[in-house]
Amino acid sequence: MYKNIKVIAFDADDTLWVNETYFREAEEEFAELLSKYETKNKIDQELFKTEIRNLSQYGYGVKGFILSMIECALEISNYQVQQKTIEAILNIGKNMLEKPIELLDGIEDVLKNLQGKYKLILATKGDLLDQERKLEKSNLLKYFHHIEVMSDKKEKDYLKLIQHLDIEPSQFLMIGNSLKSDVLPLIKIGAAAIHVPFHTTWMHEEVSEQVSAKATYKTVSNIKDVIALF
Repeated sequence: MYKNIKVIAFDADDTLWVNETYFREAEEEFAELLSKYETKNKIDQELFKTEIRNLSQYGYGVKGFILSMIECALEISNYQVQQKTIEAILNIGKNMLEKPIELLDGIEDVLKNLQGKYKLILATKGDLLDQERKLEKSNLLKYFHHIEVMSDKKEKDYLKLIQHLDIEPSQFLMIGNSLKSDVLPLIKIGAAAIHVPFHTTWMHEEVSEQVSAKATYKTVSNIKDVIALF
């Protein structure tokens, strides 16, 4: 199935290391800070809407999330939120940026097994500085031939990356936890993808079963199962 593959790309967040869990924890803290203004459910909804509205300006990552939390706090409180609350929101974001890197079980074994047989690259969304920091702290940098921090992961973005690598789409394989970002765009352009689900998924990355059923891709329950496929 993968006999033509020359390059294997890995997503970073929630594929190599834990990430989304920290966002859920931050949302809980944020809702608690603003609990006197609105219910938790309403705060969650408004924060998500603010994040989506700001994606085109801030992109993905913790820093954009911090700005969206501050904007959301101002709007929910009718611009009455206290300065100490704004400071607390900033501290939530700083704590997220200082989180230790928790590698997912088996990922280094997979990288060791595939290194030398394929050209391995990292293809991830997010803030450049933050992703570089996490990659350095992870001690996984030595496995990757190329690092690509993408502003988005749509078909055109992958085609640009593949062209840069000077290969055909059929020679490219993506491994990641998001069907929307790491799997479906690749299938549409004639590349291959392996889905490794993570227990927590951001609402923006969710797709319906009807949409995912139309694509042909492999799903493994654990990243270590990838080794057997090669």
